[in-house]
Amino acid sequence: MADSESLETVTEHERILQEVESTDTACVGPTLRSVYDDQPNAHRRFMEKLDVRIRNHDREIEKMCNFHHQGFVDAITELLKVRADAKKLMGQVSDTNRRLQDAGREVTAQTQEVIRCRVQQRNMATTVEKLQLCIPVLEMYSKLKEQLESKRYYSALKTMEQLENMYIPRVSQYRFCQIMAETLPKLREEIKDISMSDLKDFLESIRKHSDKIGETAMRQAQQHRTFNSAVQKQVTLSCTKPLYGLNGRTSLHHNGLSPEEDDTDDEVLTAQDLVDFSPVYRCLHIYTVLGDRETFENYYRKQRKKQARLVLQPQSNMHETVEGYRRYFNQIVGFFVVEDHILHATRGLVTRAFTDELWNMALSKIIAVLRTHSSYCTDPDLVLELKNLIVIFADTLQGYGFPVNRLFDLLFEVRDQYNETLLKKWALVFREIFEQDNYSPIPVENEEEYKAVISRFPFHDAEIQKQQFPKKLPMSQSVPQIYAQVKEFIYASLKFSESLHRSWTEIDDMLRKSTNLLLTRTLSSCLQNLIKKPHIGLTELVQIIINTTHLEQACKYLEDFITNITNVSPETVHTTRLYGLSTFKDARHAAEGEIYTKLNQKIDEFIQLADYEWCMLESDGRASGYLMDLINFLRSTFQVFTHLPGKVAQTACMSACKHLATSLMQMLLDSELKQVTMGAVQQFNLDVIQCELFASSEPVPGFQGDTLQLAFIDLRQLLDLFMVWDWSTYLADYGQPTSKYLRVNPSTALALLEKMKDTGKKNNIFSQFRKNDRDKQKLIETVVKQLRSLVNGMSQHS
Repeated sequence: MADSESLETVTEHERILQEVESTDTACVGPTLRSVYDDQPNAHRRFMEKLDVRIRNHDREIEKMCNFHHQGFVDAITELLKVRADAKKLMGQVSDTNRRLQDAGREVTAQTQEVIRCRVQQRNMATTVEKLQLCIPVLEMYSKLKEQLESKRYYSALKTMEQLENMYIPRVSQYRFCQIMAETLPKLREEIKDISMSDLKDFLESIRKHSDKIGETAMRQAQQHRTFNSAVQKQVTLSCTKPLYGLNGRTSLHHNGLSPEEDDTDDEVLTAQDLVDFSPVYRCLHIYTVLGDRETFENYYRKQRKKQARLVLQPQSNMHETVEGYRRYFNQIVGFFVVEDHILHATRGLVTRAFTDELWNMALSKIIAVLRTHSSYCTDPDLVLELKNLIVIFADTLQGYGFPVNRLFDLLFEVRDQYNETLLKKWALVFREIFEQDNYSPIPVENEEEYKAVISRFPFHDAEIQKQQFPKKLPMSQSVPQIYAQVKEFIYASLKFSESLHRSWTEIDDMLRKSTNLLLTRTLSSCLQNLIKKPHIGLTELVQIIINTTHLEQACKYLEDFITNITNVSPETVHTTRLYGLSTFKDARHAAEGEIYTKLNQKIDEFIQLADYEWCMLESDGRASGYLMDLINFLRSTFQVFTHLPGKVAQTACMSACKHLATSLMQMLLDSELKQVTMGAVQQFNLDVIQCELFASSEPVPGFQGDTLQLAFIDLRQLLDLFMVWDWSTYLADYGQPTSKYLRVNPSTALALLEKMKDTGKKNNIFSQFRKNDRDKQKLIETVVKQLRSLVNGMSQHS
């Protein structure tokens, strides 16, 4: 057993030694470690084995050295022999090497220089080649910077486009090109922002300059109109056709601009002369190049719409002065002149449809504003200036192709407003004339005064012309003044009708209609108010009737006056007639009615002075004093009526007599009067006789027979019935056309009879009848009963 283990150990040690001999010494460690991993004392036996192996190798080495020792000795000997030659050769080689190094050192230096130059040359060629590619890029970028500095943004954008599409792609591998490419979009945005800022400045600028642009455009339009008016005037004068201005003179300056404004230089300024439009063009081109034109167009139109709304917003006090209207129109004209220029100078920035939409919106707003503010105007001169401004405004915009028919339609509304202000102004004029009139015939001392009057008023009377000076004209001073003011009104109306692009026939119709309004409304109202004034007496009313008669006769001269202005024949089918005839007739009728009213009021005043003693036993034998005063007043009054037309005086006289008779009858039948004696009836009869005598004296000529006396017939028959006590005849003939007391009403007779009956009971008026003749008393009772039956029968019949 021990032998087998020893054998294995020896075999293992042999293997280890073989590995040690055949293995690199760096890897011997693991092999040797296995020696110590075996049985105890194995390493000792391995060391013994290793010593044996070493001695074996030493013996082999010794054998080998002994075998080669002679050869080695020989080789050493030979080597020693060649050592001297080797030293000599080494010296020669060293010398040759030294000399070669010295000679090659310069060549090497030159060679290095050549190599360096060749490398530099190659680098320079490469650099030149690359620079030739980069320089155009840099030049274009430098050009771009210059264009940006000089604000030539459109050119800068074109340069950017070339850089991006042509130049940068050639040298895109360089860092500076990458930086440049990243910078270009930022520059585009910067250009976009700058151009938009310029556009905003432009919009603000034109907003400030719109007033000046509009003023210039309107002045040019006015000069054009003035020139055309001058040409038309020459043509008109050659045709001997009259053209009247405000004071009867031909006027070309019937406009809203002052004459000084017409004296302008021959230089014609345009919108481009007043405003620099380059920001718009530049911004439009920039946005077009950037492919964002639609955004720019929408922004521009939106901003202009906002500005249009601001321009169309008037100042609250615009209606107070013509300058307010002028500024308003100037701004609007300036706005649309700019839009028209943009429309024609750019392609598609604004379209005709857009400008038409703006104009329609503006026109509606303008008409509403003018309609509102013109209604506040109370001065006809201001309304006239407004009309002239509207005409110039319309002509200016019409010259730029904008439709303005609605503005001329508006002028007809303004014309009505103008007429209203004129009517109010002339109402004050007429009232002042009437207040200052003395309502007495115009005295003329000599021929000059007479001609001065008839030069202002068409008065012709052959009889008055034959009279010697001094003499009096039948009308008062207000008549020629009223006539002259009507002519002035026609002139004022004509001023508004001018420049409305209307025919003379239409102007003639306008003048006649406005004159009719003056006559039928203003003058008629003034006359009616004048007639109703309490301080206007009968004398003044008579003079007013005379005045209206002469004014009525002068109406045909007013029609001729209008015909001379317009040269339109009055026989034209559509010619409007003046209604002055009806106006003055109505005023005259009102004055006549007022005469009748005032006469009746005066009669009532006298009647109120009556103081009858209704219980008197006998009359005084003479008429009452109040009645004689009344009759004297009527006589003197009717003498003043000699200048009135006959029918007026007759009607006044008849009306006065009827009113007097009615008042006397009412006094006699007053319900508050309870007792009447026969003596009072006799006294009352004396007063009525005086009234009848006055009526028969023909206080006003022209009555036929006893027509005027018939006003008192009711009183006369009633008094005769009681004075004669003819009841049998009254009752027998009652209801017969031939009755003597046909005008006596049974109720009237009954009322008076009962007053006398009651008096008889209390004052014994009928006592003698009861004593002397009871049959007569029964007759009274019978008459009363019969009268009551008649009254009852009448009431049942009615």
